[in-house]
Amino acid sequence: MQVLVINSGSSSIKFRLVHVVEEPEGVLTTQPALLQGAVKGIGSVASFEVTGETMGRSAATLEIRDHAHALRVLLDRLTGSLGKIEAVGHRVVHGGDQYVESTLITEQVEAGIDALSELAPLHNPACLAGIRGVRAAFGTTLPMVAVFDTAFHQTMPDVARQYALPVELAKRHRIRRYGFHGIAHASLANGYAAYTGNPLEQVRLITLQLGNGCSVTAIAQGRSVETSMGFTPLEGLVMGTRSGDVDASIVSYLSEREKVAPAEVERGLNERSGLLGLSGRSNDMRELLRVAEQEQDKRAEFAIDLFCYRVRKYLGAYLAVLDGADAVVFGGGIGENAPAIRERICWNMKWCGLELNRDLNRAAVGLEPGRAAKISEDGSQLAAYVVAADEENWIAMETVRCVRGVHS
Repeated sequence: MQVLVINSGSSSIKFRLVHVVEEPEGVLTTQPALLQGAVKGIGSVASFEVTGETMGRSAATLEIRDHAHALRVLLDRLTGSLGKIEAVGHRVVHGGDQYVESTLITEQVEAGIDALSELAPLHNPACLAGIRGVRAAFGTTLPMVAVFDTAFHQTMPDVARQYALPVELAKRHRIRRYGFHGIAHASLANGYAAYTGNPLEQVRLITLQLGNGCSVTAIAQGRSVETSMGFTPLEGLVMGTRSGDVDASIVSYLSEREKVAPAEVERGLNERSGLLGLSGRSNDMRELLRVAEQEQDKRAEFAIDLFCYRVRKYLGAYLAVLDGADAVVFGGGIGENAPAIRERICWNMKWCGLELNRDLNRAAVGLEPGRAAKISEDGSQLAAYVVAADEENWIAMETVRCVRGVHS
């Protein structure tokens, strides 16, 4: 089945055209992408990049007003290159309580995604723009599937997903820990299983998705049992511009002291905190590592230390949640490409059986999507791997599973 994947972010759209094949015993695999690319910087001068097996690579910059405009430009430019599309898979960030698995998109489902926009105001509207843009281009008969980032975490037990709030109040306002980055964590776990040959049903994993947004998930027998992001993606680890965990009373305290609305304080926690706020310089880990080494920038060094400390803190907590683990799996832009950060996170963790191999760790950079590498010593009781998560291929396979399930 030929599937077009649309992955809409808050200011970008990634896309991929991929052929999904059903192997013996019903196992789904993907062939190399027929076409892929991205529109980045939506809302201003955006970059448009596309690579195809028959068209090579091309790049351009142009004014892109919003996601709807980006979809029109994308589909106009790719006319004649897409071939016969049999289904479209959309990444949707927030599925709330009602969407616990990948779902065929109907008018009712679209309305449900729209209603959840208040819980994900930066992302769900962008996802809806992708859905509506594809429908406008291809009509209503082409099946489309919503693959939800929150769905992977629906298996968390109540003790992991509920806050200690009055129960009726939490139910009335749908306040609970939803978790995010689910597609990425699922891809990391499956990448580990494919590389090692260890069935997910037989292992306990801690997956670390470290990029501009960061989260960690405890996975037992292939199911998420705990994750660091909660009601929103603000909770948990230190991130590029997000604070991660803070005392909730800080919001009202700063609102009063700074004479600003609580929403403005929250905006600061999301957009001006994290690595950017700590360093006063950048939210890009590559830049912070550079200036810490070459310029001995103390604030950059401290930002890196705090980032790694928070990951180590969660790593230790999740070892307790799982009663031990078989492997730690690194992914995301930082997790895949910053050996120095992986080394700092895993430093002095022989107490739990984790010991990196320095040479393997330094060599594991720039992996192709879906590829993996072991970075721990052979005798390490707790193994460590790097997996280049492949969200688009995962979305494509989920789309085929859903369409065939609906039409079987």
